Amino acid sequence: MKSKEGPRAWMLYAMARCVLAVLRCFPVSWNLRTARLIANIWWVLIPRHRKRAIGHVRLALGDDVSESEVERIARDSLKQLAMFAIDFAFVPHLIDEYNWKRYVRLNNMDDALRVLLEEKGALLLSGHFGNWELAGYLLAMFGFDITAIMRPLDNPYLNRYVVGMRKRKGMELVDKKGATKHAQEIIQRGGALGFIADQNAGRKGQFVDFFGVPASTYKSIGLLAMMYDVPIIVGYAVRIGNKFEYEVGVERIIRPSEWKSRDKPLPWITQEYTRAIEASIRRAPEQYLWIHRRWKSRPRKETTPPPLPA
Repeated sequence: MKSKEGPRAWMLYAMARCVLAVLRCFPVSWNLRTARLIANIWWVLIPRHRKRAIGHVRLALGDDVSESEVERIARDSLKQLAMFAIDFAFVPHLIDEYNWKRYVRLNNMDDALRVLLEEKGALLLSGHFGNWELAGYLLAMFGFDITAIMRPLDNPYLNRYVVGMRKRKGMELVDKKGATKHAQEIIQRGGALGFIADQNAGRKGQFVDFFGVPASTYKSIGLLAMMYDVPIIVGYAVRIGNKFEYEVGVERIIRPSEWKSRDKPLPWITQEYTRAIEASIRRAPEQYLWIHRRWKSRPRKETTPPPLPA
């Protein structure tokens, strides 16, 4: 969608800023509790989202968990999304270079930090899981050259506010439509380019298995890694309990040496990082964005489509 300027967009922006100002008058734990309450109301009042979340969890995990567990995971995923909105408002104001250990614990980060310190370029990937913005935010705060690929918000006033807030901690943001144009410059200066890598890529995407079901995935990540000969770091930031605390870690590093001898490296790379994202989700499935229509596009030759919710 195109950005929409004008009085209505400005009023929505002003209202959002007022809500943020009110939220910051209260402890983050109170706001997280309120977010969970709102999610319970959301679960009841918007059946379309409830049914979609349940349908997607059933499709992905139905063979491994009971029907009651499917519903619990789906319901908790809405709570996590509501709490993510609170995280978005509080992370820049609570976490800094001096107190981050109060809120974050690191796991399996050593090899990834060595890759970034070499300053030879890298791709950073995550999915719509946990707090999918936190790892990039922390790395930029620590002084690493991080550029995140983003879809601009439709409201230009909110978009400028969000971009400015991220830039204050050192993170650069690039419109996903111009990502390829900027990739060479970013990687050649030794920077890292960050992607949310579990978005539906349409019927022309690379189809790979995600929880055993073919899912359309963008080819650009694998093509960039091959073109610039850089590793792919798949990371995550998972909430600990219902608190403003997280574990930030690396699930997998895919190095160029692993794909160079393969006959079809692109589908292999795409499947490999998708498998790594899935592995993170399986440890805390309630923190995945199950209302996201990950399996919306279907392969042209698929004869029996999976039972996808609307």
